[in-house]
Amino acid sequence: MGKTIHTDRYRVRPGSKVRLFDWDPSDTSGYEGTEKGALEELNPLRAKLDKLQELMYAEGKHSLLVVLQAMDTGGKDGTIRKVFEGVNPAGVRVAHFREPSLDEASHDFLWRVHPNAPERGEFVIFNRSHYESVLVERVHGMVGQETWRRRYKLITSFERLLHENGTTILKFYLNISREEQERRLNERLEDPTKHWKFSTEDLHERKLWSEYMKAYEEAIERTSSKWAPWYIVPANHKWYRDLIVARIIVSAFEEMNMTYPKLPQELKGLRIG
Repeated sequence: MGKTIHTDRYRVRPGSKVRLFDWDPSDTSGYEGTEKGALEELNPLRAKLDKLQELMYAEGKHSLLVVLQAMDTGGKDGTIRKVFEGVNPAGVRVAHFREPSLDEASHDFLWRVHPNAPERGEFVIFNRSHYESVLVERVHGMVGQETWRRRYKLITSFERLLHENGTTILKFYLNISREEQERRLNERLEDPTKHWKFSTEDLHERKLWSEYMKAYEEAIERTSSKWAPWYIVPANHKWYRDLIVARIIVSAFEEMNMTYPKLPQELKGLRIG
């Protein structure tokens, strides 16, 4: 498959302390090759993803949930486009979690999430997720401290329920620096094809950077488990981000040890025509 990528270094061990300052968003030391080589390596990884997703669907015993979280401009959409380019779109479903509707807000915070969880044989990506309830809602004071602290345990129990039903869960925090976010926001202002991506709301959220870092640190620290681990992925370099995420997902698929269903005994020897 080419040069080695040591992806395990980005996995957050259960019970470990998380300080995002210690995680270099520009790190590329887990890859021994060049950027060009990394981009070339994505193609066989995508091909593997396509085949493994089909195998999971055919076997019908497992499912995969990928959670993507990041600050604004962190690259959630870009990761989805680059990592899953060429993968059968019928085999991957993306669920977006924006501000709750009035109906959603009138229920418990996991009410809108559970119906979007993957069924057996399905691969689902959460673009933002149930973690918004301990990130945005915490930072903006939409719920009290007692409420968002209680949610860590509820989230962990929810993810364990999915796991015990055959779902492999991978959670990625795409880690960019404040300086890189500034560069990407300016790029959106300067490039007419990216004007639609820019919102003044991004500037307001940017002022709350420190508060968000604290919220992310505690959320990752409190909810990274054996059955639903968090990965803090360096995301200043998009090519490296994509390669790390693709490698981890392919590895998770391979660990399922899946096989295609065998032809029923009564159909063996059957010939058409």
